[in-house]
Amino acid sequence: MFNPLPMQRIELSMLKEDAPQAALLLANYGSFDPEFSEASPELLPELPGEAYRQSYAETRARLDKVLAHYGIASPESVAAPMQPVAPQQLAEVVTWLKMVWDKCSEDEERVRKLGEEHRRIAQLLKGLSQFMNISVDLTLLQKKSALLDVRVGTLPRVNLQRFEEALGLAGYAAIHFLSNPEQVHLIIAGAAGQAREIERVLQAAGWRTTEVPAEFRGHPADVRRELAERMSRLIGQRRQEEEQRHAELSQDNLRGRLLDAAHTLARAAPYAELADLMRGRGSLATVSGWVPEIRLPHLRRMLAENFGNRFVLRARAPRADERLLVPSVIVHHRWLRPFASLVLNYGVPRYGEIDPTVPFAVSFVLMFGMMFGDAGQGACLALAGILLRRRLGQYAPLAVAAGLSSTVFGLLYGSVFGFEHLLPALWMAPLSDPLRMLGVALAWGVGFILMATVLTIRNRIADGCLREALMDSHGAAGLLLYLGLLSAAWHYATEGALDIATVLMLCAALAAILIHVWQKNPGIATGERMLISLMEGFESVMAYISNTLSFLRLAAFSLNHVALSIAIFTVGSMMHTAGYWLTVVLGNVFILALEGAIVAIQTLRLEYYEGFSRFFGGDGRPFRPLTLGNRQKLAF
Repeated sequence: MFNPLPMQRIELSMLKEDAPQAALLLANYGSFDPEFSEASPELLPELPGEAYRQSYAETRARLDKVLAHYGIASPESVAAPMQPVAPQQLAEVVTWLKMVWDKCSEDEERVRKLGEEHRRIAQLLKGLSQFMNISVDLTLLQKKSALLDVRVGTLPRVNLQRFEEALGLAGYAAIHFLSNPEQVHLIIAGAAGQAREIERVLQAAGWRTTEVPAEFRGHPADVRRELAERMSRLIGQRRQEEEQRHAELSQDNLRGRLLDAAHTLARAAPYAELADLMRGRGSLATVSGWVPEIRLPHLRRMLAENFGNRFVLRARAPRADERLLVPSVIVHHRWLRPFASLVLNYGVPRYGEIDPTVPFAVSFVLMFGMMFGDAGQGACLALAGILLRRRLGQYAPLAVAAGLSSTVFGLLYGSVFGFEHLLPALWMAPLSDPLRMLGVALAWGVGFILMATVLTIRNRIADGCLREALMDSHGAAGLLLYLGLLSAAWHYATEGALDIATVLMLCAALAAILIHVWQKNPGIATGERMLISLMEGFESVMAYISNTLSFLRLAAFSLNHVALSIAIFTVGSMMHTAGYWLTVVLGNVFILALEGAIVAIQTLRLEYYEGFSRFFGGDGRPFRPLTLGNRQKLAF
């Protein structure tokens, strides 16, 4: 629960002819994360599955295109029999799919051309709409005449009056056939001999020529009718293509054969996936990887049942120098999965590192409840988590847990939908003693930081970093410094002075931290080295103080929650009965939605920045086992 599962690095050696079956067995086993072999390339220079991998990749891509062409979803599970796919069988699938794809590619090309023609005609119809208000043979607007200069274009409306005056002086006439607030569509016509002079007028007025497509031959209504008929024929042809495609699926059981090919490739996928990692020499093939220690006996039995004595399986525990390479297998109850998901958003625990999911879940729920304590609103949140569990998915337990925590703290505060006189407080109302609330929040922060620092020390010892565990500002020296700061604050508040033990504790802790920082920075000037040490020592002191004060937001948000409720009741009291209750209901909805989200974000911030940043590396390697179908991980 608090650590990733112990892992074993295995090396499986087998006959090359057994490699496809071994890959299929390992995928069905579901607990093998492949890794590069430790054997040198000189000892095992061959890649036994490289040709197989290339053939598989080509076939997989082709099958995906064929399935997409026919609108068939790729199967999510692998159908029996669970037999390995030999290279010859894969080659047969390759040949057959090539024939199918050749036919599909012809269909795709026809459909593509139909689609392009459909888009072109749609664009023509859109362009034709601007000419529907004129009764002119559009062919005349396309021809160039030696006697008549006809042009179609647009003009900014602000220039229209001066433009028409200039046209009149040049002997041109203009017809407005479409307009909008910004521009006017015009047809202008005049003697061809004046074309050169009119060019200057057009340029000065901001004229933009509108090209009349060659397809526009005849009056606009006739052109539209012709284009609509062509569009109708295209739609019919596309419908025929779809019907033909569906008919092909029923011919020669094409759908069934395609699904069989998909199952075949699914069974070929494990060997193809291992091809880059599998090494070999002669008739021998070897593959390496990681398996959970508790699953190793099952792997041995499975291999023995299928290969007898035709394999060698070697297993060992991870070495200290490869801890970052070992995948982390995290096992949680389903109620912890939403919290595990939030942990993984920050990072993956290293192998051997404390998995923070359980302390994160407990502290998250408690801090949320303390900041959002209301029995009624908490019950609504928990009920929403239950009723919307399908929509919320794995996050439904988080909503239920947060709602129940809010309900419990609401009972402690005596608050139900903001009313504080319906139930007696089992502890106290936050506004009745704000200083006490601040003290509780501060005490929680102290405990949280102490726990995080202890976890940091434990993780660094597990990583073999003994010096950092003892002398770093987040290690034992940092813990001693923090305890000294707490002791100093206590003695100064109660006695007005520090005792000698506290002073010695602070001096010893700071000395250890300064020495550690000094030793971490060799090779730089003495003055700069001293400055870095002093700055990091000062930063350590300020970080512990600021991080502790950061937890005062627990009390601040609990007080803010009450203040918002008071504001809602104050506004409601200014209205009549119906208005009062409407204000109360809408106000509670507002608090539940907006403040609930803000409190959740603040809780997550405290977890990430005051907790995880101290002890959680988050740079581990996720466990990605070789699998069949869409199954991602094995449930232990």
